[in-house]
Amino acid sequence: MNNFSNRPFGVSSQVTPNAAVYHREDQFKQDGESEDDSYFLLLEREGICLNDAQMKAVRHTQGPCLTLAGAGSGKTSVLVSRTGYLLQVKGISPDNILLLTFSKKAAMEMKHRVAVLPGVDHKEVNRIQAGTFHSFFLYILRSRGFKQDILGNERFKHIQLKQIQRKLGIQEPYQPETLLSTLSNLKMNMKTLEDLPQKTTGDKEIKKILLMFEEWKERNEKMDFDDILVKAHELLTQDHRLLNALQNRFLHVMVDEFQDTNRLQYELIKLISHRSRNLFVVGDDDQTIYSFNGADHSFILDFDKEYPDAIVITLDINYRSNSYIVGLGNQVISRNRHRRKKTLKVVKEKPAKPQYSRPSNSDEEAEWIVAKAKDLVSNGKMEYKDIAILHRTASSSRAIFEKMVMDEIPFFSYNLGDQHFYDHWVVKPLIDHLRLSLVPRNFAAIEGILGTLFINRAAGMKFIFSHEESSRKKYPLIHLSKMEQLHEFQREKVKDRVRMIKNLSAEPPAAAIKQMRKDYYDHYMDTNEQVSVTEHKEVIKETLSELEASAARFQSISAFISFIDSITEKHEKMQQEDHKSNADAISLMTIHRAKGLEFPAVFVIGASEGNLPHTSALNADKLEDKIHLDTRNKNILAIEEERRLMYVAITRAKEALFISSPAFYQGEKRDISRFLTDAFYEEPAKKEVAANKALPKIKVAAWICSNEGCIAWSRITEKEQNLKRKICPLCETRMAKGEKLVSG
Repeated sequence: MNNFSNRPFGVSSQVTPNAAVYHREDQFKQDGESEDDSYFLLLEREGICLNDAQMKAVRHTQGPCLTLAGAGSGKTSVLVSRTGYLLQVKGISPDNILLLTFSKKAAMEMKHRVAVLPGVDHKEVNRIQAGTFHSFFLYILRSRGFKQDILGNERFKHIQLKQIQRKLGIQEPYQPETLLSTLSNLKMNMKTLEDLPQKTTGDKEIKKILLMFEEWKERNEKMDFDDILVKAHELLTQDHRLLNALQNRFLHVMVDEFQDTNRLQYELIKLISHRSRNLFVVGDDDQTIYSFNGADHSFILDFDKEYPDAIVITLDINYRSNSYIVGLGNQVISRNRHRRKKTLKVVKEKPAKPQYSRPSNSDEEAEWIVAKAKDLVSNGKMEYKDIAILHRTASSSRAIFEKMVMDEIPFFSYNLGDQHFYDHWVVKPLIDHLRLSLVPRNFAAIEGILGTLFINRAAGMKFIFSHEESSRKKYPLIHLSKMEQLHEFQREKVKDRVRMIKNLSAEPPAAAIKQMRKDYYDHYMDTNEQVSVTEHKEVIKETLSELEASAARFQSISAFISFIDSITEKHEKMQQEDHKSNADAISLMTIHRAKGLEFPAVFVIGASEGNLPHTSALNADKLEDKIHLDTRNKNILAIEEERRLMYVAITRAKEALFISSPAFYQGEKRDISRFLTDAFYEEPAKKEVAANKALPKIKVAAWICSNEGCIAWSRITEKEQNLKRKICPLCETRMAKGEKLVSG
């Protein structure tokens, strides 16, 4: 049975998004006058055939230039060919070229490709300064006597942050990942710890923890990757002699993946290129999906405001995907208002259209996708390593993860690492309660739930073990009801919790989880400041809802726990067998992780409202921790970033694309993602009806969408007379009051 079709479920439009095909002339034509004819001919003989826009970018060597590189448009070929052009045609010394990338792998690949260009001297290429922002600016710091050790081990940083919190006596420690993310975000936006809010006890604790962490680094002569950029900026703004030397040396500065640049990186780039003004940046504002890491696509949108004499070149020919995949991407991203307009063309005319499915829930979605993946492999069309399954959040991969483990489909999970969904810090305490309902003397599970009672784990377990020696209990947790360090209400809570655990064993697992959430866990998540500032409350609720949906498949707690243990054991064995870089395995990763990659076949799962776009974007104006620089347009900006995520997911596919939209997601009914239905939306044809011509036109008060590309409007009802604003149901833009002419 084929569960996929050529259109999203419920779409009546017969038009399928399709991109125009680009037809290039067979070979480069010499005009007999250009000094660079021979260079481009040599490139073609080596199989590097550049189109007109790419050649224009390569030829631009003086003044600032923004190269808008659409998905799959050959930006690396442009950077490589331009570097060769500077060396071969313009005679620029390799010592005067600086090429900054966002990964060591990208820098090494570019240097290798430059080295094999015709006529290029390998020794010259080694003199080109090519590397990541961090490696280049660390080189600068080392040259000026900075000897601090690089604190690159994340686990070691986590240990230090936990030790600091223990010294401060914080009962329930903040997640180290979130503390580090907060610190990084400040630094990348050129702010300090003094800029942190101080409204709540949690705010003050976080500031104190981070101040102590910074003091520890200073005291022990350590610096992390963010510190490299911060210290480099401080050095260059203070040491004018050094800055002059760098400006005189690096006369040509090139930056790859410019859309991922944060404010601090951009300021460093501007400092280095200030004198020559030969700044060549390559990026795509439609692929800015890392705003949570400080990336700001306004640097692309406002580049020619920062540099009024800048030339802007658009690479709009996609060499990766077929016309239907690119056509869908074009339609999806065209709905964004805050972007540089471009419509990609293609060179591939393969007839494979994107396929859509509408499973009942995420577990059925997993069954359908695994069946389709097996089919692709068994038919000889693909290998498992040709396939990627992309998801929006970590919790939304739970069902597909489990299905592939159960069916023993080889796969790599790039986002969770060795951690399972059931080991997530939000999920694990509830699982531990279920384990205790089966085995009350499971001491690991007891330790796992102490945080929910606001009891220090180490102190609590020490007390339990000491009392177990003299008085062995069936429910060892009850010992804590006699712990003198606890308040009376805490001791009563311990007794209540033991009673609850006893009653859980008779409940189905989903009902047990729902009861725990109602009785204490949701309240614990909402009121515990350490939790509320650690992650989006929306993400927490989503994770717990996913846990309920998973548990609903089982009639008993014992069956559910057995399943979790079986999945864990099976996956560990699979990891031992498949832990090879060249293994034939499916790639399971978030859309964020997939950026910059490509696969012959891509499955995008969870393309339903509330997941893609995510609830955190739909409710951006209500969530304090969903921060955007333009606070007036939080909803619009958040939705547009989600749309860019969908665009990135779509454009990872080379040959086959499958998009799935569960009808029920985490127990709630969900519509198909607006990003898909909008892509198939057709403006109704205007019909001239004689009767209507005869009717007079009258003006009516109306809500009119402020988005020029949106046709939505509606009459203002009596109840809406006093409203000052309304959000457009089609594009989420603000609607303004106005008038419309209608037939009387």
